[in-house]
Amino acid sequence: MIITGAARGIGQAYAVAVANEGANVVAVDINDCEETARMVIAAGTEGLPVHVDVSNEYEVKDMVRETIKRFGRIDCLVNNAAMFDGLTYQPIEDVDLEQWDRLFQVNVKGTFICARAVVPQMRTQGYGKIVNMSSSTVLAGVTGFPHYVASKGAVFALTRSLSKELGPYGIRVNTIAPGRTDSGALVTMNPNSPPRTGRAARSIDRDEIPEDLTGTLVYLASADSDFVTGQMISVNGGDMLY
Repeated sequence: MIITGAARGIGQAYAVAVANEGANVVAVDINDCEETARMVIAAGTEGLPVHVDVSNEYEVKDMVRETIKRFGRIDCLVNNAAMFDGLTYQPIEDVDLEQWDRLFQVNVKGTFICARAVVPQMRTQGYGKIVNMSSSTVLAGVTGFPHYVASKGAVFALTRSLSKELGPYGIRVNTIAPGRTDSGALVTMNPNSPPRTGRAARSIDRDEIPEDLTGTLVYLASADSDFVTGQMISVNGGDMLY
């Protein structure tokens, strides 16, 4: 299984969860994934850390070739890598267009590049799972981060398109939409920011943590969800209801 954005937070939690289920993991990130690989190995499977910028097609292709050389197949790709950490709440007229472009390069183009790179192998196998990461901000209409929300909306739209195209080859494509998760990412608000959705609006009155998402990922990556494709599963504790 390939998991992007696996150096920490949700991606690292995913890596450990699927390793506990017996999956070998290729931990991919622009940051160091050695710790994640060690955690996977400690769980009893193989962990391969790979340094990749998911918006760079050549690096992604090299990563896929290395995965096939090491493991012989690719059963699942989890497109978890995304830009969010470090964003600042901004009204529409102040959004930096260079940041907009870079965010779409990573969150949307990166998701597309990684998906496209694994398709030939999955098609040959006649089977595969692609799990993309959207966000409950798409459902809530969160303001102040229009580039992030728009990019995550694009990921869900891409999921639906790919599910139709790739279904005949045995490739299932789905989306997980987390709520506001305590994953280590930090965004900057300001005193004039409107109220955000979060714990106060949840049916389950506690903070969301990365481990709240792992069960859904394991389900979508497994044969238990073989008749599920093109869907978005919201995991937000009953915040945004969809």
